[in-house]
Amino acid sequence: MAPRDRLAVSLLLFSAFVVILNETTMGVAVPHLMRDLDITASSAQWVSAAFMLTMAVVIPVTGFVIRRVTTRATFLAAMSLFSLGTLISALAPGFVVLLLGRVVQASGTAIMMPLLMTTVMTVTPPASRGRVMGNISVVISVAPALGPTISGAVLGVASWRWLFVLMLPIALTALTIGALRLPTLNEPRYARVDLLSVALSAVAFGGIVFGLSRFGEASREGALVAWAPVVAGLAALSLFIARQLWLQRTDSALLDLRTFTFRTFSIGIAVMALSMIALFGTIILLPIYAQDVLGLEALTTGLLLLPGGLLMGLVAPSVGRAYDRFGPRVLLVPGTTAVSIAAWTMTRLGAASEPWHLLAAHLVLSVGLALIFTPLFTASLGALPMRLYSFGSAVVGTVQQVAGAAGTALFVTLMTATALARTEDGADAVAATASGVHTAFTVGAFISLLAIPAAFLLRRPDAPARNK
Repeated sequence: MAPRDRLAVSLLLFSAFVVILNETTMGVAVPHLMRDLDITASSAQWVSAAFMLTMAVVIPVTGFVIRRVTTRATFLAAMSLFSLGTLISALAPGFVVLLLGRVVQASGTAIMMPLLMTTVMTVTPPASRGRVMGNISVVISVAPALGPTISGAVLGVASWRWLFVLMLPIALTALTIGALRLPTLNEPRYARVDLLSVALSAVAFGGIVFGLSRFGEASREGALVAWAPVVAGLAALSLFIARQLWLQRTDSALLDLRTFTFRTFSIGIAVMALSMIALFGTIILLPIYAQDVLGLEALTTGLLLLPGGLLMGLVAPSVGRAYDRFGPRVLLVPGTTAVSIAAWTMTRLGAASEPWHLLAAHLVLSVGLALIFTPLFTASLGALPMRLYSFGSAVVGTVQQVAGAAGTALFVTLMTATALARTEDGADAVAATASGVHTAFTVGAFISLLAIPAAFLLRRPDAPARNK
């Protein structure tokens, strides 16, 4: 890789780490927001839900943006949006302005990850893509794991505003370095934006993610609030797909779906969706189990789950080098198997379990996911011709958001329904929650089995994809 390209990838990796770290910092801050802004828990949760919703709406458009705009201009737009959103959030006089700041932040974050993946696939030789994608896996795994722990430490000595105040100079530093040093790595191509596709995309992915995020409501009214946007989103998604297939005939689609005509990419996306369901479902459920069943403090819970994220970061570079040497299958098969073993282990967690049982299961899960993500990213995108890299990156990002929302909705809904049933039968709160967690993990364990046979089907692309 040329020095210019190495500088670009390093800057993009650093910036992506910053913006993704920010994504998971606000969950721990919910009680503080409720007290300081005088809002309910359901309202406070929107600082995270709005972030995820914005990501789902913006990411599908990034494939078009990356083709149309230079690498440098796209980066500056992404970090400018993120920095502006951070500033708005830090100075927010009330909840509405804070929510606006989070939306602006998420807009920049949504652009950054597809830009990073597209740039890496464009400038990195096929023989070393696994190693570089391993570094991306570090960003994706370690940053979300550090977020709650850092947030808990900051909130122990300062207000929630300092979560943004401390982030702002780091973001501005990355923005300044990019403005001064980041080169242009692509040749923009003129393309007309199809506004109908943009609208359909927003309704489709926004509706699905919004609806899925509302599952777990106890009331029938809550269930209706969840199902209505999901159904509307699926209807809009059908129209969006039909529109893209029509526009592809003139090479003017907002999100080119010809990526799915490549077998390796399609299989990789399927395994990725299953893995993200397992990851996000576990991320949402383990803290609930640790605090509501085992009685651990929030900071203790964050520290308990931190080793898993750090382990993923330590393993990822070695996984990347192994991919370059052996290909994806030798990593994916044991990776999906480890995830399934961890999932089945979690079905054994109960009210009498020790914290180290939770730690051990999470470590096994983290190793399995570390073995999965780098081969999936590298093999899936490497199977595409260069002209489809930006669209493939956008598809990967969109699947991550939708599958993450689906995993969260599935696990929370199963836990809530089971816990309510056990409560009606006379169980106390701890026993009911433990039973609900067991049900959710059991279903998740069965889902994890589906990824194992799919892993056997994924192979390294036969040759570097040509730009044709």
